[in-house]
Amino acid sequence: MTEIIDGKIVAEDVVETVKRFTAELSEKHGVQPGLAVVIVGEDPASQVYVSSKGKKAKECGFLSIQHTLPADTSEADLLKLIGQLNADATVHGILVQLPLPDHIDSGKVIQTIAPQKDVDGFSFINVGKLGTGEVDSAFVPCTPAGSMLLIERVRGKDLSGLNAVVVGRSNIVGKPMANLLLAANCTVTVAHSRTKDLPTLARTADILVAAVGRPEMIKGDWVKPGATVIDVGINRIPAPEKGEGKSRLVGDVDFDSAHKAAGAITPVPGGVGPMTIAMLMANTLVSASRAAGVEPPAF
Repeated sequence: MTEIIDGKIVAEDVVETVKRFTAELSEKHGVQPGLAVVIVGEDPASQVYVSSKGKKAKECGFLSIQHTLPADTSEADLLKLIGQLNADATVHGILVQLPLPDHIDSGKVIQTIAPQKDVDGFSFINVGKLGTGEVDSAFVPCTPAGSMLLIERVRGKDLSGLNAVVVGRSNIVGKPMANLLLAANCTVTVAHSRTKDLPTLARTADILVAAVGRPEMIKGDWVKPGATVIDVGINRIPAPEKGEGKSRLVGDVDFDSAHKAAGAITPVPGGVGPMTIAMLMANTLVSASRAAGVEPPAF
């Protein structure tokens, strides 16, 4: 029987650990983790994401701060705000919701965030640490960090001798995912849209991670029997069977065919998605623990 990897359950485990250690950090050391989220403009999807992050932070016992700036905010004013948050000892994590308006250089903004408060894991310092194997001291981007936890639940922490194929080479998911798998002793191949004979390559994978952003691109006959399949994709496609104008969410993997071959697979929704916000909470707690000189929990 194929195991359907329930990201909701694993995410709840992470959040419960965060709550427990947050209470301990506050009681024993007088430190309350603080997460500041900055949003520029009124993009509806961004508003939903920011709201859910704020609610989860409060649920964990964090100081939750939200800065909502108008769409015409200048780059200089945004950088000034980040500088103030960098200097604020009550703030341990800073997250700037993307995308930003076109007149603001997103890369410049992200690199202005202090690396020790970069709970998204996007600063060059954290990227460099992860790329050189310093996983324990790096902040890892939340989606690959969560995906790795799901893999470990199935395969264990030591992945020696296993072949992993990551389909997708983004800085947010594909590349950090490959570095995490390398650190766990996998043999890793990073594939993408220009990879020659991708189905054959995918079939070599004991661990197959799909992060390419194409609905149901990876079919069941791409999957090695017994492989662990992690589907990072979230794509909305038309669902006329539900009624006119209706849609549904699917991943980058054709779940109906792939789950017949896989040993374990994440669904969409309910797989990787819940892990992303859980790992943001975990990263914020780790930052607060380090600031207090306390050993952070292992996730």
